[in-house]
Amino acid sequence: MYRGFITVVILIGTCFGVIAQSSSKNTPSASQTIRGKIIDYVSEQPVVGASITLLNSKKGTQTDADGSFSFGKMPIGRYQVQVSSVGYESQTISELLLESGKEMVLEIRLHATANQLAEAVVRAPSANLSGAVTSIQSISTEQIFRYPGTYLDPARLATAYAGVANSNDQANGMVVRGNSPNGVQWRLEGVEIVNPNHLSNAGTFSDRITQNSGGVNILSAQLLGNMSFLTGAFPAEYGNALSGVMDMRLRKGNDKEHEFTAQAGLIGIDLAAEGPIGKNGASYLVNYRYSFTGLLATMGVKFGGEDIRFQDLAFNLNFPTKKAGTFTLFGMGGLSSNVFAAVRDTSQWVVQKDGFDINYKNQMGAVGVTHSVNLGKRTLWRTALVASGLSSSRDAYILSKASFEKFPTDNDNSKKIKNSFSTSLSYKLNDNNSLKVGVFVTHQYDKLLSVSENTFKAEGHATGLVLQPYLNFHLSPLPKLSANVGLHYLNYTYNKTKSFEPRLSLSYQLSNNQSISVAYGLHSQLQPAQLYFAQSDFFDNNLANAYLGLTKSHHYVLSHQYTFKKGSYFKTELYFQKIFNVPTFSGNSAFSALNIIEEYQSANLRNLGDGENYGIEFTYQQFLTNGFYALTNATLYRAYTINDGVRRNSRYNGKHIFNLTIGKEWERSKNRMLGASVRVVWLGGYYEREIDEKISIARQNLIYKDAYDFTVKQPDYFRPDFRIYLKKSKEKYSRTLALDIQNIANYQNVSFSYYDILQNKIVRQYQLGLIPILSYRWEF
Repeated sequence: MYRGFITVVILIGTCFGVIAQSSSKNTPSASQTIRGKIIDYVSEQPVVGASITLLNSKKGTQTDADGSFSFGKMPIGRYQVQVSSVGYESQTISELLLESGKEMVLEIRLHATANQLAEAVVRAPSANLSGAVTSIQSISTEQIFRYPGTYLDPARLATAYAGVANSNDQANGMVVRGNSPNGVQWRLEGVEIVNPNHLSNAGTFSDRITQNSGGVNILSAQLLGNMSFLTGAFPAEYGNALSGVMDMRLRKGNDKEHEFTAQAGLIGIDLAAEGPIGKNGASYLVNYRYSFTGLLATMGVKFGGEDIRFQDLAFNLNFPTKKAGTFTLFGMGGLSSNVFAAVRDTSQWVVQKDGFDINYKNQMGAVGVTHSVNLGKRTLWRTALVASGLSSSRDAYILSKASFEKFPTDNDNSKKIKNSFSTSLSYKLNDNNSLKVGVFVTHQYDKLLSVSENTFKAEGHATGLVLQPYLNFHLSPLPKLSANVGLHYLNYTYNKTKSFEPRLSLSYQLSNNQSISVAYGLHSQLQPAQLYFAQSDFFDNNLANAYLGLTKSHHYVLSHQYTFKKGSYFKTELYFQKIFNVPTFSGNSAFSALNIIEEYQSANLRNLGDGENYGIEFTYQQFLTNGFYALTNATLYRAYTINDGVRRNSRYNGKHIFNLTIGKEWERSKNRMLGASVRVVWLGGYYEREIDEKISIARQNLIYKDAYDFTVKQPDYFRPDFRIYLKKSKEKYSRTLALDIQNIANYQNVSFSYYDILQNKIVRQYQLGLIPILSYRWEF
């Protein structure tokens, strides 16, 4: 622990030393361009004649015939952009950072309204593309770079918001309102994709592959644009998710200037390039990343005793046309591996894992094309074709102490492919009413083989269509009242399961600065492959669970928001989630599929279980104004499983979540900015199963008192993170030096307990301690 603090002190001192040496009062002020486009939220038609004001400088302009605006040679620094137009809701876009190395290119969507508010609505740079009025967070890339402890990963940033917690420090699994990370869905360009994360076995008890999480996102934050994170009562176009949706969108490359970014740090070497293709507004954006731990591994240096490597490549090409609309071509791919090799010296073995060789490999890729075109002034037609695939393998061997001969213990191989076609029509009936209809058609292929010491087996493959048509009608029957009425349908042809799902939300403007909203939705989700293919007999290939139905949930949300002047708000949300059709045993059993992440269950299951999650969330957020920003929230919640009328604690019934993030920036001179931020997380401990120590010792194997009942509450989780950064700008480039320290107090948080054969006792496994991450970023 003391060594960690000494390391931190040295790194902070180094940073401040560089800062002190770099100051210069006579450097001329650097400048850059702010430009963009204002479009209608529904039709994406340009808003002509909209007023644009830079609040910091009092400069203003209006959009031209194609909705464009531009401010040239603006001094670098923070800006707030205020947008107003007759018939539209006025907006103030906060937290914008102009740096000399890159132009600031904005795309701002305006909502039509009959009620012109006196105060402009303050929003983050990312637009809410989901249409949700409750349980929605807009995430920007700039926040990912500014907040501490994110690993430049949107999923880790999401845990700074109310109702969201991390399942384990080593992974980005999102526990949303007490639900398993398996209830989350990942989307790219509006279409569901396979798990887009490296090292999908990270942070798990059994070291097996997870469905929706991993060590770090495959998409570098340098490519991400507008992102929406939804945590409940989703709008009609979202299906096949129970707890949350991370809707990632790629930003467009600069269509006028070639720009480059290079970054080096503990996450890896990150290189990006963007610029115009020809002179017709087309652009490219491409990024490549190679892990720092992989570089260490090539030199024979292991990280935590393991050889961990990953690399990824992603791109986004944008081709606008004059009459045929806009085409995009995008793709991403990632390779990752984790190799643990036992030391061939038994005197160095401390825990039972030291006697194993474990090889893990992961390959993920996605490629897609989108097309959007206006059919008249009121209709937008959008189409997407996206293919994504994921292949993972894990082999574990136990070593003989005498000869180091290897004996296989676990073998896991999985493959998932999603080929999706989606199309939608958005029609603006008038200024306040619109209709959106669409469909997702996904050809899904699953293949799984998992064997563990001949004690259980999951094996099978499935091919089927996931059909999801939907419609949503947005209307404003009264000047201060708006509503969304929708219907979603889900059909999985492999096992002929289906669900009709009504959706409804209402929002009422109580005054110029406060509103109240309610939302309801019925939601459903397919089962994880390990449940469909589980086999009760090792030598029996009968897939008794293949016809499990969808797990379903009623979502209810009540929300109130009060907006203060100068860019801050206070929001309260009360939610209730009634879950049903949960796979469990028929008869008296504590097993519930709501508690699983990567685990397997070999017994025959039925959709007989239930669950309940409810809670209240309080959020105060101050957008970055005058150099200061804050995000603090508190969540009080309960999460239960219910089998045969018996209510039990869910695995994730932590009962409380408290987050505090505060940050401050100082302009040390015209071209230098110093920033620091702190985040403190306090979570209620999760539940784990009670180990029968006497029987475990007698049988030399891990034995629980009840194999499925989570009765032991772990200690509370506490973690403070810290980030300090210095931004320096020259005429044609900018640089950022940053030190990010996760768990600066080196607090030991419990991960799980297990019976260790080598030590012949119950051992507690802890999560990550203090981790300093020094990075350097260069934009030009």
